[in-house]
Amino acid sequence: MLSLSHPLILASNSPRRQQLLRELGFDFTVEVRPTDEVFPDEMPPAKVPGYLARHKAEQFEADLNDRLVLCADTIVVVENEILNKPANVAEAQLMLQKLSGRTHEVITGICLLSSSGYQTVSDVAKVEFKALTKVEIDYYIQHYRPFDKAGAYGIQEWIGMIGISRIEGSFYTIMGLPLHKVYELLVPFIQA
Repeated sequence: MLSLSHPLILASNSPRRQQLLRELGFDFTVEVRPTDEVFPDEMPPAKVPGYLARHKAEQFEADLNDRLVLCADTIVVVENEILNKPANVAEAQLMLQKLSGRTHEVITGICLLSSSGYQTVSDVAKVEFKALTKVEIDYYIQHYRPFDKAGAYGIQEWIGMIGISRIEGSFYTIMGLPLHKVYELLVPFIQA
């Protein structure tokens, strides 16, 4: 493991983010604090993930002590519409139908809170889906239950394997944690 000068907290229950940060070589603990994920209606979609990641980090400011806190938020944007996590099967079907046969953006914002303050960055990737059939959409939702995923899909799951024809940008940004950006933020805290 890469050794950091301060204990690292990952403020995310996402098993994918936890796995990715572990594979990046950092030891961390998981601590999540309740945060409303509300943003101003007039905010441009590209700014939303960074705004929400920082808002999550702000929940730790009062008792930060000597820790580093890493927060993230991911959205899917198609034709300037933000697709968050679906609440039910009908919403998941509608989202996947909107993505079918189109290119969309996945934007992941990350925020690192340290005693020096907040550092917030975002990364954008473009994803092209083939035209998905109703059978493919229903099979995916039934077997993979994508209700914890922005845009109702995980690139690493079955729908990504059969449906994504092209990506532009980082695979890990699409998974929900742009590792190259996380690493850049953590480099100053790596101990020799």
